Amino acid sequence: MTSPAIAAHAVEKRFGRTAALRSIDLEIAAGSSLGVLGPNGAGKSTLLRLMAGLARPSAGSLEVSGHSATAREARARIGYVGHATLLYPDLTARENLIFAARLYGVARPAARADALLEEEGLTHAAQQRAGDFSRGMAQRLSIARGMVHDPDLLLLDEPFTGLDRHSADRLAEHLRGLHAGGRTIVLVTHDVERALRAADSAIVLAAGRIALALRCDASHASEIEQAYLAASEASR
Repeated sequence: MTSPAIAAHAVEKRFGRTAALRSIDLEIAAGSSLGVLGPNGAGKSTLLRLMAGLARPSAGSLEVSGHSATAREARARIGYVGHATLLYPDLTARENLIFAARLYGVARPAARADALLEEEGLTHAAQQRAGDFSRGMAQRLSIARGMVHDPDLLLLDEPFTGLDRHSADRLAEHLRGLHAGGRTIVLVTHDVERALRAADSAIVLAAGRIALALRCDASHASEIEQAYLAASEASR
């Protein structure tokens, strides 16, 4: 029987006396996509960092493909794109990807970098400093960096922030393509409309708890939107 891509059981995360996450139970099937919605402070980014193995739960367990999220076996399966791009501004786009590929022990790092630049439509900017990139270009390069080791699971934290509509639409289409190719995707976003279009299912976080978990289909769209609005109102 195939293990879930992500399995969280009774997960909590505390920072001192503050509980960022409380009693999180969640399973994400391999090859599925999940939208994580909620207002600022709801615990979305904290949950994503736990999934990425960048932090440990204060209680409970979180596994990636049957391994603890902080284990090497799990980290090798994960591509993480957070608020920070993790790009080196003084390196070119190509140099950033070659450096990341070497960190992951990717065979033929230069060839992998060139392939990703082509996939992201950045071949023309391969020799351009990452620090000179527009927000949209930097986001595409950041996703290429997250994909450099060909992970099964892609975690994205507010990837549409700062993008114009054209760039956001292009990114959404790219994510749909990655999902169609069999990758598991977890997308943290404030954009309910994009989450409904991009994900198979969605959860709404409110004050560190899962307030709602539903399939992203037409019959549930209004309920998901209302739960998001209620969580946002309650957080004010």
